[in-house]
Amino acid sequence: MSETIVHLFSPLPSIFDTKHQLPTATLRLPKTKDLLLSSIAPLALAIALNTPSPSLALPHPTTPYSQSQTLDIGLDNGKIRPCPSVNPGCVSSNPKSSSFAFPWIIQQNSHENAAQKLRDAILKTQRNVKIQVDQDTSDGHYLQAEVDGGFGRDVMEFLVKRDVVTYRSMAMKVTYVYPFTTAFGDSKGQNERLNKIKEELGWYSPNFESMD
Repeated sequence: MSETIVHLFSPLPSIFDTKHQLPTATLRLPKTKDLLLSSIAPLALAIALNTPSPSLALPHPTTPYSQSQTLDIGLDNGKIRPCPSVNPGCVSSNPKSSSFAFPWIIQQNSHENAAQKLRDAILKTQRNVKIQVDQDTSDGHYLQAEVDGGFGRDVMEFLVKRDVVTYRSMAMKVTYVYPFTTAFGDSKGQNERLNKIKEELGWYSPNFESMD
């Protein structure tokens, strides 16, 4: 480390000769740059110790509310998805769904243009309909529509495959009522909407009573 040498001495009084000259002292002073570095180093170390490393940062906890902000839509491996556990405002014909409803059976005289008839029934029975997807797939004809719901916009999905129609009707907005942390849903309203479409088409679905 570079340093500056300063010599400190006392002037000789005139009454002393060179034999009585006062001793000199040497004081070593660090340069300004060294002083600055020595003062910054403890501060930099404190910041480094208190700043979490990106690799060590803990992930944010996942809550039902955060999960409800992203709801998957569309076919899953060629099948209608079940209702998300965080969304009680949902009905699905997927057997893995907690809010399960039986698929629809198309009457024999209604097989022709079944997907078009379904689209027409949705437009006739629902409010403010916006068709998002209407296409043939290798798994059947997939139809997706947004409609007005009880708490915002709802999405309806249908898969027409031969004489069977699977479906899901789900609220896109999950509502939580303060101070409760349980979501408030309207699965009854979803069922009523689906029944209007089914009755308009004249199709039917089995139930537990008919199975008995």
